[in-house]
Amino acid sequence: MSLSIPKGKITAILGPSGTGKTTLLRLIGGQLTPDRGHILFDGIDVHKLKRTELYELRKRMSMLFQSGALFTDLDVFENVAFPLREHTKLPEILIHDLVMMKLEAVGLRGAAHFSPNELSGGMARRAALARSIALDPDLIMYDEPFVGQDPITMAVLVKLISELNRSLGITSIIVTHDVQEVLSIAHQVVIVADGKVLGSGTPEEVRHSKDPRILQFINGDFDGPYAFNMKAEKDYLEEL
Repeated sequence: MSLSIPKGKITAILGPSGTGKTTLLRLIGGQLTPDRGHILFDGIDVHKLKRTELYELRKRMSMLFQSGALFTDLDVFENVAFPLREHTKLPEILIHDLVMMKLEAVGLRGAAHFSPNELSGGMARRAALARSIALDPDLIMYDEPFVGQDPITMAVLVKLISELNRSLGITSIIVTHDVQEVLSIAHQVVIVADGKVLGSGTPEEVRHSKDPRILQFINGDFDGPYAFNMKAEKDYLEEL
């Protein structure tokens, strides 16, 4: 699999379940090691770095997990402050101002002292997003950011991701099955399946692809190259 992620743009990684999209994010983040090939981040071969060098590089990356992964024993403010305290030596007064700035960016300044169990699913996802941008990363990776969200919350998250990309210039990679939502904000779309890249391009180019596999996924068609039934060794009637 070979692909290039444009700097400062939103790239959507789409494809059927089980094709390794989340694994790709973990490879980029250095959490997994590839069997072969290279992962280059700003020209740096991620998997040739020493542990301390990788630790420093990861400060320039961030990932928003499906679950949000908030610390349940900390309130929203402390969750967002955590990476600032862990990775910087900033004074508390500056950390306070930075945290409130990030919470304002995601519309949660008024929920700064809520505990995670007081948040709705959408609010928890936004709190996690505020924590993800606390260190002003160069790259943020979203693993199914819209899953389980109602239409209004999904629209809010779509708008937030787009605005953060535009205002902060963050390179964004989004792995999702919510095709139409991500096509509305992505600059580049990459379709993966069967362990390889089927195609890539702008949302408009992907929508007008002539590859039936891409069109089946983009349009959510039942009939197409990817069959509903897993082929069995014997005919159905033979097994009755």
